[in-house]
Amino acid sequence: MILRTTLSLSAMLACAPPGLQAAELALKLELPRLPVAEYHAPYVAVWLQRAGDRTFAGHLAVWYDLKKKDNGGAKWLNDLRQWWRQAGRDTRMPVDGVSGATRAPGEHLIQLGGARALATLPSGDYELVVEAAREGGGREVVRLPLRWPATTAQQAQAQGGHELGRVSLQATP
Repeated sequence: MILRTTLSLSAMLACAPPGLQAAELALKLELPRLPVAEYHAPYVAVWLQRAGDRTFAGHLAVWYDLKKKDNGGAKWLNDLRQWWRQAGRDTRMPVDGVSGATRAPGEHLIQLGGARALATLPSGDYELVVEAAREGGGREVVRLPLRWPATTAQQAQAQGGHELGRVSLQATP
């Protein structure tokens, strides 16, 4: 009985339209270790915007200092200027499934296939935007193209200059 149900469900999913099938979306981003006396982990925002007019399409991740008393780390989110202007100022942090703590230097993998923003995203061309800003440092924005839903495998990558290292996106249907 369980095998029959599993096979039926698999067959239904295989025949479902592409927008209803779960696509895998993975983002790798590198945070370089900067040669400064007092290192501060950067705040990072990852979001989607429409490719043509660059209007905001959804939050994917926001990393900031969650440990400050009374959500005090949120007051510095406006240093992520592009994200702040797009959607940050209208967003109450923390956001379940989106916000998280800052990360240490190194390579980080974010699995985005189950992100709420993707569940209702209309078909079309988008940019996945990654912005990083650091206390006592600079800020940087990297954009990667994305066609959603992913009907074929897609890869995109960019190289940051100072606050971000290599950023790569992989989407599979």
